[in-house]
Amino acid sequence: MPTDLWRFAEALYQRPGVEVACLLLQTQGADVCLLLCAAWLERRQIAYSDERAEALRALAQPWQQQVVMPLRQLRQNWRELAQSDNALAALREQVKKLELAAEREQLERLEMCTQDWSNSTAKAPPNWLERLAPQPGNRDALQTLRIAAAHLSA
Repeated sequence: MPTDLWRFAEALYQRPGVEVACLLLQTQGADVCLLLCAAWLERRQIAYSDERAEALRALAQPWQQQVVMPLRQLRQNWRELAQSDNALAALREQVKKLELAAEREQLERLEMCTQDWSNSTAKAPPNWLERLAPQPGNRDALQTLRIAAAHLSA
């Protein structure tokens, strides 16, 4: 399993069903970067606490709202027009790359936030995914993420 969050997220996103699950959760208001971080924390058996979850949310929410979402909205708004305008299609691809770079930066910031967090000594799994998903979360989509994360190579 990749140890850093960015590589973990890349590997997880490529697993069967994960992209569809993430897009479904995103349409329900989820911050996919936050959920990828949650899957990473679960896989690493990092102890959950409300304070830790709040620290992640406080870091992720402004970045999502002020950086990622405006780029995503612009890219999505240009989808139809870009099909018949090559120059706009090229600009749209640049915006898509910026959106991905913004998501990578968010994941790196989330990882930095978790640097000193210890593994769980409790027998119960940490349940980061349910705790960081929007309520009500889609249990099937969250389970897809959890299972895919569990099957990433060590």
